[in-house]
Amino acid sequence: MLYILIAILMFGLLIALHELGHFAAAKLCGVKVNEFAIGMGPLLLHKKGKETEYSIRLLPIGGFCAMEGEAEGKSADPRAFPNRPWWQRLIILLGGVFMNFLTGFVIILCLLSSAEGFYTPVISGFVEGTPVQASSVLRAGDRITKVDGHAIYLQSDVTFFLSQSGGGAAIDLEVEREGRRLVLDDCPLTVVPQSDGTQRLMLGIYLTDVEKATLGAKLKNAWLQAVDDVRMVWYSLSELIRGAVGLRDMSGPVGIINMVGQVGEAGAEAAQAVGSSAFLGALENILWFVSFIAINLSVMNLLPIPALDGGQILFMAVNGVYTAFTKKKIDPKYMEWVSAAGFACLMFLMLLVTVSDILKQFGV
Repeated sequence: MLYILIAILMFGLLIALHELGHFAAAKLCGVKVNEFAIGMGPLLLHKKGKETEYSIRLLPIGGFCAMEGEAEGKSADPRAFPNRPWWQRLIILLGGVFMNFLTGFVIILCLLSSAEGFYTPVISGFVEGTPVQASSVLRAGDRITKVDGHAIYLQSDVTFFLSQSGGGAAIDLEVEREGRRLVLDDCPLTVVPQSDGTQRLMLGIYLTDVEKATLGAKLKNAWLQAVDDVRMVWYSLSELIRGAVGLRDMSGPVGIINMVGQVGEAGAEAAQAVGSSAFLGALENILWFVSFIAINLSVMNLLPIPALDGGQILFMAVNGVYTAFTKKKIDPKYMEWVSAAGFACLMFLMLLVTVSDILKQFGV
């Protein structure tokens, strides 16, 4: 029950912060905001500002930023959202995406604030008897910068992209050696038997080099982790598009609530194993998960899907091109129709994913 409550509050907070990004950008651009609400549903508290009504609503599942003319698509007020220059509307639409990314980055930075060092993708040695050691292609001190064409930001990237190598006997690498970039094709992999009877392909290297956790290193690693999370979202979407993953691999609110419980329990168990606080261990793991979800939301909202910020940006671009050629604007009602259809499709997909999540809970 605790994890369910945490998940609901997590979603509510991330959506509210998303809307806060829109609100702050709208205010900076001089757009009239009629209401800014934290939460949804029945009104609990409200206060009328100079022109904006600030409210807190009953259900902690998000919020909204109601700008003048946004819902109708038109307004006579020169400060209405549709009447502002295109670049201001773009800034406002990107405000929510920026706020979600910033939230994820700040959480990561806080989590790394107590770190004493960071592992780097620098080769410190080789596993005895492995083909890569015998080939002498790689050397201790080489910094791995690419694996099969994928840029390496963090030590964990090396392991991840090696696991995605497709089962070949060799892999292409790019390394930095004494200030030079070297492309090394067909570096031999090692077959390592696993405890579950499967086999795993490994490069046979040790990555134990540690960078001291100065303030600059903490900022750099927090930024690289945030960028890496963005890439992981795009990578997952590309896997979905090419059919490598399907509906069963997707998760909606029910699945994410379940994952919050799993990461919390895993963090508590890991902390207890080393004699630390189970609560703090669970909290740390959940915060890592929240940071990823925040960055996930920032990326997903940029997709050119009607009802999302990316869809509105796309429609604004199409409208701009149409106006440049015809000297006319597209009727706002068409945007409303497309948005309604997109929202319906999005809700249908969410329904399918939710049903799939529920079935998975029962082992179906």
